[in-house]
This record gives sequence, structure tokens and C-alpha cells, in this order.
Amino acid sequence: MKRLAAFRPDPYILALLGVVLLASFLPARGAAEAVLGPGSKAVVALLFFLHGAKLSRQAVVAGLTHWRLHLAVLAVSFLLFPLLGLGVGLLPAAILPAPLAMGMLFLCCLPSTVQSSIAFTALARGNVAAAVCAASASNLLGMAATPLLVGLLMHAQGAGPGLGAVGDILLQLLVPFIAGQIARPWLGGLLERNKAIVGLVDRGAILLVVYSAFSHAVNEGVWSRVSIGELAVVALLCAALLALVLLITARLGKALGFSVEDQIVLIFCGSKKSLVTGAPMAAILFVPAMAGVMIVPLMIYHQMQMLACAWLARRYALRPEEAQGQTAPAR
Repeated sequence: MKRLAAFRPDPYILALLGVVLLASFLPARGAAEAVLGPGSKAVVALLFFLHGAKLSRQAVVAGLTHWRLHLAVLAVSFLLFPLLGLGVGLLPAAILPAPLAMGMLFLCCLPSTVQSSIAFTALARGNVAAAVCAASASNLLGMAATPLLVGLLMHAQGAGPGLGAVGDILLQLLVPFIAGQIARPWLGGLLERNKAIVGLVDRGAILLVVYSAFSHAVNEGVWSRVSIGELAVVALLCAALLALVLLITARLGKALGFSVEDQIVLIFCGSKKSLVTGAPMAAILFVPAMAGVMIVPLMIYHQMQMLACAWLARRYALRPEEAQGQTAPAR
């Protein structure tokens, strides 16, 4: 029963799917659409302000000493993944249409998650302090690296946003984040005592962004351009991408001589892609008609990474106590 519980659908994923269905049948139009656009931007700014106010600078500084591990995580997130994304883009359009290929590349340029990476590392009895630092560093760097990568790689292929979109990301995401860091001495304790409310704002903001993006896409006829067969292809590609990265990170951690606890950090932080960061970035980087299509691969990959990492974390957690710091569990 415990193994079955690991594969139980995440209620939040079900909520995301519900929002997509709602936008498919009842998209925002007219005045509602005009209000939803600026409203979602304001909510995203609030979201990243709260992220800045929540992030402990002490935790980040404490973990910075393990530079080899953090460089390995960043290399997987911002070098290996984009290269794999470019490889996916070589598939013929008859198999993977250009908008979905760009969505796969966008997915590959995103930073790691924070909350789930840390949670799975803790469940697997890994190095939690290093996971906090690695995931946080990935997200901080991602605010600049992701739009740069998206602009450079997609522009090189004659598609996607221009490099000027980087300024929009910095203004709408990084500035609120820095403001949150500045306000942390006054708000940090309050946010820590009200984690449930902050979590609702966090998740509610993403639901709003997804609804807004899909409403625009539906109004532009997205479902007439994406077939069930194409969605199945994207799902297969996401599964193959996740399996490959999990295998590479597991082998890389051993090759670099990391302890089991640090290998766990590399696996969970390196293989993840953040929906919390990706959905708002898609809304900023891409025109409304395109943003909804761009996050389809991300939503599919996000669910797969949660299921796979839940299974892996439980497997690592079952290893004998004396194995800690020595070798990884057999695969």
C-alpha cells in the first residue's frame, strides 16, 4: 500500500489539470481577459516577493562551501538539459511540431524546483543543507540564465522571444525577489508562522497564471493545433528525458566521488524543473497565443518527476544506516 501511495496523483496536479479543462471550456474573454493579464502579472510579482522574503540567506551561505556539488547541479540544469532539448528539436515536424519542440526546449532551460527537491532529499536521508543551497542557487541563477538560454537557443533557430525579454524577466521577477530579500528581516518570521497561507498564495498564483495562459491559447485555437497523438509524443519524450537525466546524475555523482547523501542532492536537484518559475516566465517570454502551448511539456514533465522522485526517495530511505556516506543503493 505504501508503494501505491507514492504513485497517488498529487492533488495540486489534479487542480492544474482542472484549470486547463476550465480554460478549455470557459476561457476568459473580453473584459475578463483584459483584467486577467495585468492581474496575473501582479500576482506573479507578489509570488516572487514572497519567495525572496522566505529564502534564508544563512542557509544559502552555509551550503556554498560544497562548490563541487553545486557546480554539478548547475551544469546538469543549464548545460546538459539545454543540449538534450536541442537534440529533441532535431526531430522532424511530422513527429513533433515546432511549437511543442520549443516547449520542450523551454522546459530544458528552466531551473530546478526548491520545495520538492528539498522535501525528497529529506525523505531520502540526503544532505538537506546542500539541497537547500543547490536548489536556491539554481532558482536564483535561473532568473537570468533561463531567459538568456531561451532567447539565444530559440533565436538561433529563428523562433522564440528576442533577447529584450530578459529585461522583462528581471523587472517582473528579479526585482520583486530582491525586494523580498530586503524585507526579510521584517517579514521572515511572519511568513514562517503562516506557511499554510503562503503556500496557498504560491499555488494559487500558478493556477491563475496557467488559467490565463491557456485562456489566451484557447482563444487562439490551441486545441485545433495540438492533437492527442502529439500530446502522447510529448509524454514519451518527457519520460525518456527524465529517465536519461536520472541515470546520468546517478552515474555522475558516483564518478565525482560524492557520498550517498550528496549523490541524492545531485539526483533530485539536478533532474527537476520548476513549474513555479516556468509558468510565469512563459507568460512573460512568449506571446499569449503561444504561452499556453509552451507549458504543456512542463506540466507533463512536472507530474512525471514527482512520481519518479517519490519512488526513488522511498528507495533511498530504505538503505541501511551504515550505508550512509558510502555507496548508493543498487539499481
